[in-house]
Amino acid sequence: MKKILLTLLGIITLSCNSAQNKASQMTREDYANTITAEELKEQLYVFAGDEMQGRMTGTKGQKLAAEYLRNFYQDHNIPSPIEPNNYYQEIPASYFGSSDKYEASENVVAFIEGTEKPDEIIVLSAHYDHVGMREDGTIYNGADDDGSGTMAMLEMAEAFKMAKENGDGPKRSILFLHVTAEEIGLFGSKYYTDNPLFPLENTVVNLNTDMIGRIDPDKKDNPNYVYLIGSDKLSQELHDVSEAVNEKYVNLELDYTYNDENDPNRFYYRSDHYNFAKNNIPVIFYFNGVHEDYHKPTDTPDKIEYDLLAKRTQLIFQTAWEIANREGRITADKL
Repeated sequence: MKKILLTLLGIITLSCNSAQNKASQMTREDYANTITAEELKEQLYVFAGDEMQGRMTGTKGQKLAAEYLRNFYQDHNIPSPIEPNNYYQEIPASYFGSSDKYEASENVVAFIEGTEKPDEIIVLSAHYDHVGMREDGTIYNGADDDGSGTMAMLEMAEAFKMAKENGDGPKRSILFLHVTAEEIGLFGSKYYTDNPLFPLENTVVNLNTDMIGRIDPDKKDNPNYVYLIGSDKLSQELHDVSEAVNEKYVNLELDYTYNDENDPNRFYYRSDHYNFAKNNIPVIFYFNGVHEDYHKPTDTPDKIEYDLLAKRTQLIFQTAWEIANREGRITADKL
C-alpha cells in the first residue's frame, strides 16, 4: 500500500508546479488563465463565419482559413518550423486519390522550440477543414467541428509563446499542427506522418482536439466533462499524468465511454490522432461527443459553450505543459 501511495504522490507532484522565474513571476496557472472564453468566441465567429464557406478541402474557403491561421502565427511572432514565413506543408491533389474531386491543400504548422530538450516534440493537432457548402449555397460552418479545436490551438500557442518570452518556455518543443482533409479521410494527418517535419521517433505524444465546444445531450445534467479517447492505449504513463493534471488544475469529469474497445462508434479510429497511434506514438483525443448539429448547417458559433470550451482548452494546455516540462519523456509503455 505504501508503494502505491508513493507512486500516486510521484504523479501528483507535478513537474514545474509554479514555473516561476525572476523575470516573470508567472505560474503555469497564470498562463492557462490567459485562455479565455472571450478570445475564443471572438476568433471563432470569424473562423466559422460564412466567409470561410465551410472550409472544404482544396476550396477557396479552406484557403482563406489557412491564411487566417498563418496570419495569427505571424502576428504573434510564433515561427514556422519549415522556413521563415512559410507555414504551409503543401499536399498535392494526387494524395487525395486518383480522381480530380479535390484540389491541392495544405497543413498549417507553427513551432515553439524547447529550451532544454528541443529534439523531443509534442504535437498538438486539430483539423481546420470542414464539409463546405451545398449547391444551393447553404454553408456548413463547422463551429464545433472543428472550429472549436482549431481556436483552442491558437489560444494555447499564444499562452506558450508568452511563457517563452517570459523565460518560462517549455523544455521540450511543441509543434502546432493544423491538419487539412480530415473530413475526407484523415489525409492531412496521414500526410504529416508519412512526411514528418521532425522524425516520428522524436515525437513524444500527440494531443488531438476535435469538437470540444458543445455538450453531448447525454451529459446535459453534468456538462463539466470531456471525453478522452486513447490515453491508455499505448501509454499508461500518459494516462496517469493526464488524470493527475486534471485533478490538480482543472477538475473536469474525464469520461472514457468512447475509449472502450467495443464502442460501436469507433471514434478512436476516426480522428487525426489515429495516424500517430498507428506509428506507436502515445495519443489523447479530446472530444465533446456528437450532438444534433453534427455535420449540419446549424453547427454555428452561437451554439458554442465558450466557458466550457475555455476550461477544456486549459486542460489540454496544462497536460501539454506537464509533458513538455517533466524530467522524463512519456513512453509507449504498453507496446
